[in-house]
Amino acid sequence: MDGFSLLHPQGRIPETKALTAEATNDLSLDFIIDALTEEPYEKNLIKQIMTEITDDSAVIRYRRDVFDDFLRSPRLRDALSELVKRLADLREIERFQKDQEASSLWMLINRLREIDEYVGCITELKNTLESIGIHSEGMLRLREIVTQIFSESGFPELKKDIDETFEKARRLRSITIGVNLDGLLRPKNAGVVSLNDKEFTSSGLMKNFLRFIDNEDDLNHGTDVENIRNFHPANPNISSVKFGSVQLGANHNVHVDTNDITGADPLSDALKKCVTDILKRTVKDIKSTLKKYINISGYALINLLPEIIFFIRWAELTEKIQATGMPLCKAEIIEAEKRACSFEGLYNLKLAINKARGEQIDIITNRLSFDDEKRIFILTGPNRGGKTIFTQAAGLAMLMAQWGVYTPAKAAVISPCDNVYTHFPADENDTVDLGRLGEESKRLAEIFEVATNRSLLLLNESLATTNVAEGLYIAKDVVKAMRYLGVRAIFNTHMHELARELDEINGATEGDSVVASMITGVSEGKRSFKVSLAPPQGVSYARDIAEKYGVTFTQIKNEIDNK
Repeated sequence: MDGFSLLHPQGRIPETKALTAEATNDLSLDFIIDALTEEPYEKNLIKQIMTEITDDSAVIRYRRDVFDDFLRSPRLRDALSELVKRLADLREIERFQKDQEASSLWMLINRLREIDEYVGCITELKNTLESIGIHSEGMLRLREIVTQIFSESGFPELKKDIDETFEKARRLRSITIGVNLDGLLRPKNAGVVSLNDKEFTSSGLMKNFLRFIDNEDDLNHGTDVENIRNFHPANPNISSVKFGSVQLGANHNVHVDTNDITGADPLSDALKKCVTDILKRTVKDIKSTLKKYINISGYALINLLPEIIFFIRWAELTEKIQATGMPLCKAEIIEAEKRACSFEGLYNLKLAINKARGEQIDIITNRLSFDDEKRIFILTGPNRGGKTIFTQAAGLAMLMAQWGVYTPAKAAVISPCDNVYTHFPADENDTVDLGRLGEESKRLAEIFEVATNRSLLLLNESLATTNVAEGLYIAKDVVKAMRYLGVRAIFNTHMHELARELDEINGATEGDSVVASMITGVSEGKRSFKVSLAPPQGVSYARDIAEKYGVTFTQIKNEIDNK
């Protein structure tokens, strides 16, 4: 079981890079995680997986195939969901395993009850994995492990032990104790007299005590308690109030230190200690049995909880999105060295989540392809024309493919990236010291310090400033640096001049990542949100909008002349 994971093959632990806080925010990962689950505990687990990026193609294929099994089998998800619930309740068993002081019989019985749940859970999981069609390397290996746990961990014997112990515990109904008094009727010692299979029904303890004082004949002579019943106690309802200290003696009696003024004593606590002490041998035997079963490798399944939750929640979200009619595909994974990537019918996952929640949205899909001919795109278009949505869509689709889940597209082929770096507009509060242009330049420099030719860079309205000349000057150098490094990138901007000078940039800079112009379209004055390879449109966008609303000079002049 050591080293087994549903996120990577046995013996192949991938190198990962952490997704930056900026990329996590710019790509709205928290929004997506909120759509996956409402449980804070699960959100933290899922986010940890989603922000650790690997570009190991073999690892990604392994994850993708595991997810395929989760998605195809609701029954598998149901069984594993039940496993998640039960294992979450059993996490305390690992602590108990390390607790050498625990000897309370009632606690041991509670542990047995929990292990009984675990046995049932493993049995159900084994039956499920054996009866459904699974194909991935990870799930086939999990089936082998679960079958091995079931066959080699003595589950039938454990089940028998648990049933016998429970039967003994269920027979205990009351405990009789004896208390020695001093000359002032203060308790000196307390000991267990008998364990009984019937409840104590006499009421009015003070009434009985006064009756003993009034009638000497009611006093028992001697302390003959030979006929002690031997039963296993369950979890007694013992008061947790403590009035003094208790010391156990070798004769199973409890010495009680009483308060000199009130005569108060911890009899209730003494009772608990007496029961534990008098049944030491039973406790020892059961604890030995427990350790035998607690040490089974099955408890290593607890380590799979985050991965199981991750795949279950993504499968559930995938089904919800597919139910809206939007496509999601199993991406083809090619080697990272090729630095290629293509998506057919690409769209932004955030829009699909909103659609699955009931919003009436017409989602426009697009094509995107990074290859040896074009790896860097300067994306221009009108305000609210879909540039940011498209830029986000590319980053999310790449990450989802590398997480191993289905990608928001009709078809996808990707060379994994080693990380996604984003450069979106900064909060105004973050630009006080350096100014916006200075702060953005600083962040870009930090990205280039860590980015490689396998990285994906997403720039959203970067270097947009009131001084267009300054912003354009820095933007040209940034694009040249991206070409020289060899990254894949989308730079969406209003600087049409930058897109017009790409021939100069490509010709003047060494590198194999060619820069190309991409535009978001406007048709008949309406934003189509379609993206295509084309030179920047410049004022043509404004002309279309002006004509739609009748504010061209010719239209206004005609309106004036016809008054």
